[in-house]
Amino acid sequence: MAENTERAAQRSGGEENRSAEPVVLCGANSYQQKYYFNKEFKRLPESIQQELQIMCVLFTEDIGGVLMLEFTPEGNLEFKVEADEGDYLFDEIGSELKIRQYQREKRELLESLEMFYKVFFLGMDREALLAAAAEQEEENGE
Repeated sequence: MAENTERAAQRSGGEENRSAEPVVLCGANSYQQKYYFNKEFKRLPESIQQELQIMCVLFTEDIGGVLMLEFTPEGNLEFKVEADEGDYLFDEIGSELKIRQYQREKRELLESLEMFYKVFFLGMDREALLAAAAEQEEENGE
């Protein structure tokens, strides 16, 4: 699984990657017992960096496999999970449930990270993004 950490590092660098490839924010690997944080995001507050590390490491301790949080080219934050073929202890159902739990419980954090990425990395207008988010919440009745 060393290639996962290397692949994560490759996907995270360079301006040209941002236009077409996902950008890894962070990830954890249960096979190597390692955590990766993309240094391009070092401007994030230390408390958020720590929360991301705890979230990723606990996920891989509970579920197994490899978890990566990636930004799509559009700026959406996605959970990517991989497992070795022969890993019979990997809990695929638990993986889906844990991701949904994080999406519910960490919604504000995840939305803030998306906003940060869209404004500081993609150069989108913050006010327009806030207005669009407010409009969507209104439509969803939140």
